[in-house]
Amino acid sequence: MSSQRNLFIATALIEVVAGVSLVLLPALAIRLVLGVETPSAEALAVGRLGGVALLAIGVACWLARDDRGSRSQHGLLWGMLTYNVGACAVLASAGSLLRMSGVGLWPAVVLHAALTVWCVAKLRVSGADA
Repeated sequence: MSSQRNLFIATALIEVVAGVSLVLLPALAIRLVLGVETPSAEALAVGRLGGVALLAIGVACWLARDDRGSRSQHGLLWGMLTYNVGACAVLASAGSLLRMSGVGLWPAVVLHAALTVWCVAKLRVSGADA
């Protein structure tokens, strides 16, 4: 099994779990990541919307897992890189600048940083193949 396929499978599983959590239990997900005890109705709605987006990323990654070397898979890798860099920045900013922090915040930052590195490594390899 290729490392790139593993990246797509890992991303699919992680994002589907996170997405389902945000859609079904947004208050719990927000509490675990940001430490907000009682999120506003607006925060819950935006959390659910984010959850749907994470589900879409998970589905796209799952469906692309065996599409080795295609332009679509390469584009999805760039999208995953963009998302993971952005997730790291937003979550780290919430923790360091806004002083928000639940038990899952820094593990989520580390996870997205690791996925960022993995995406960069796969893009470097796929760029060499182009």
